[in-house]
Amino acid sequence: MFRILHKMSKKTEKISLARSLAKQSKIIKPDFVVSKQEQNLQDIEDLMPDAENARRYFSPIQTRKQRQQNATATAARKEVPTKKQRQSSDNSVEITTVNVFAFKKKLLKNEPPSLVRCSDVVQEFNPNAAANIKIEASEFKNQTMQATSVSKLVKIEELQDSKPLIASVKTEPTECEALIPNVASVIKSEANIIKSQVPDAVLELKETKKLGPTIWWHQHLENIRLMRSKSAAPVDTMGCHQCADENADDKTQRFHKLVALMLSSQTKDETTFQAMNRLKARTLTPANILSMPVNDLEQLVHPVSFYKNKSKYLKQTAQILLDKYDGDIPNNVKELIALPGVGPKMAHICMATAWNEVTGIGVDVHVHRISNRLGWSKSKEPEQTRATLESWLPRELWSEVNHLFVGFGQTICTPVRPNCTNCLNIDICPSADKSAKAKAVLNSKSQ
Repeated sequence: MFRILHKMSKKTEKISLARSLAKQSKIIKPDFVVSKQEQNLQDIEDLMPDAENARRYFSPIQTRKQRQQNATATAARKEVPTKKQRQSSDNSVEITTVNVFAFKKKLLKNEPPSLVRCSDVVQEFNPNAAANIKIEASEFKNQTMQATSVSKLVKIEELQDSKPLIASVKTEPTECEALIPNVASVIKSEANIIKSQVPDAVLELKETKKLGPTIWWHQHLENIRLMRSKSAAPVDTMGCHQCADENADDKTQRFHKLVALMLSSQTKDETTFQAMNRLKARTLTPANILSMPVNDLEQLVHPVSFYKNKSKYLKQTAQILLDKYDGDIPNNVKELIALPGVGPKMAHICMATAWNEVTGIGVDVHVHRISNRLGWSKSKEPEQTRATLESWLPRELWSEVNHLFVGFGQTICTPVRPNCTNCLNIDICPSADKSAKAKAVLNSKSQ
């Protein structure tokens, strides 16, 4: 409220001041006023009777000096030739401009353009231009036709003169044919002689080395064999093939190997071996597994991973074996996979260990991981890795791949923090750690 009153007081003060000045006649007033309509005024000086002593006021009318400057500027602009004037120096350009303007006028009148009328416009502007252009075009055409006909005649004569030379070249035998013997036949005969002298075993070895996704696969395998021979792995002493009772008959041993494979899924070999010892202490046979209570079986199998599911699968498998196979296990991969809790990896390993028959490569997590690290396969699933390995790896090597790679994965090429510094494949492995490579180089230099 105080602010509003303060503003109102200021306004009243200004108004009172203006009124007091007007009463005292202190405001400057013009001597006379002249409107624009009364006179033809050009400059501001025309409003002043005495230009020197008169008071100067602002007016929208320009001064005389400004008007003179603007007049000189416009005169100077007029002296400069425009774009149209510069183009008018060339007659051909003038003709085209006339044609364009005439064509535009006809379009504005909504009249259809015609060649006759356009030519009339050209002749009106320059009657001789169109006739001269036509004459020059006809002369140029005649000259080109004559030149082409002459060149064709010359080429035909040259070809006719060269025909006997070509015939002589074709008919006359060259001296090289008489001197050079049949080189191709000689090379083939020498190659056959060399091939017969090389032993067949060396040729087969060379062919196997060329196979595979990487040229270093054979060296990879040799280095893994050497490393596995120097240090033992858990799979060597506690693998599925070591879990069977040696004193039992063949049928019972095969059943033991199948049970060990079923328990080994996602479980360490040490845990599987201990569970198998507890089961064997209770006489591990299909009949005993079937008659055993589920809780007792789970306690014997524990702490194997997924021990409850595996206990259920063991009872179902024991029932099938007793009903269909007289307590024995199937002797083919198809029927083994049909058993509860048995996958392709277990089936192929079971065929190799129980029946001594190689039907495929058993690919578990270790084989899958190492194959991808070495560049032997580029797959996301173990079954894809198995199909890739079986497509190029020689069949005689299938039986040892699982055992070699599992032990190698347990000791050196572990899932987390692999021991690349102690690996012989560090220089030829595409997945080797760079820091480990640098350490290996330093160690070799220090030695």
